[in-house]
Amino acid sequence: MKIFPAIDIINGKCVRLTQGDYGKMKVYREDPVEVAKEFEQADLEYLHLVDLDGAKKGKVVNWKVIDSIQAETALKVDFGGGVKTEEEVEELLDLGIEQINIGSLAVKEPEKFIEWIKKYGSENFILSADVRNEQVQLTGWTESAAVSIYDLTARFEKEGLKYVTCTDIATDGTLQGPNVGLYRKLKSRFPSLKITASGGISSISDLEELKYINVHGAIVGKAIYEQKITLPALKEMSVKC
Repeated sequence: MKIFPAIDIINGKCVRLTQGDYGKMKVYREDPVEVAKEFEQADLEYLHLVDLDGAKKGKVVNWKVIDSIQAETALKVDFGGGVKTEEEVEELLDLGIEQINIGSLAVKEPEKFIEWIKKYGSENFILSADVRNEQVQLTGWTESAAVSIYDLTARFEKEGLKYVTCTDIATDGTLQGPNVGLYRKLKSRFPSLKITASGGISSISDLEELKYINVHGAIVGKAIYEQKITLPALKEMSVKC
């Protein structure tokens, strides 16, 4: 299991939301690039980077932060937040982003996402589904889609999709533990896909539980910033995984 420490950006700052609510935003650090460097100095390999401004506006906003993290660290970055155009895809790949998370566009313009998978390769993309009661939410979690996580995933699996990140909004930012049952169901229905769990992780034991059900990855955000999980402990766990 891969461990992905997370940085969420609003107005160029490192923030966390609670249950996807932009009104419940807490700024943890002024400089996301420094946070990324600290992850690298702790010998962590990956970074889950989210442009929350971009997710809300429907276009990538925080290009300066993305560029700086790419230039100043060797972290393997997966990025999400408002990617809607082929120009954005190409610019992100040119910057060296490892994988691009596609969320709202996969629901609203599925044929475009399928075209990107076929043109650029499935290894470069993650279907990023944010769910509430297993129903997909859009536009930075401000809009509900009439589709379940299972139907959406099935649509793209047959087109070559390999990676899915599922965030359970009910647990995200709560530090109450992940929705393990949700990830068990996804693993059961899509055994060939690489599923990453996101939302609610608060302890090493949460990570161990996710490792036990054999998900591909786990995203850790607020637990780092609230010092529930230290970076050395995260590194030790990543070695075990």
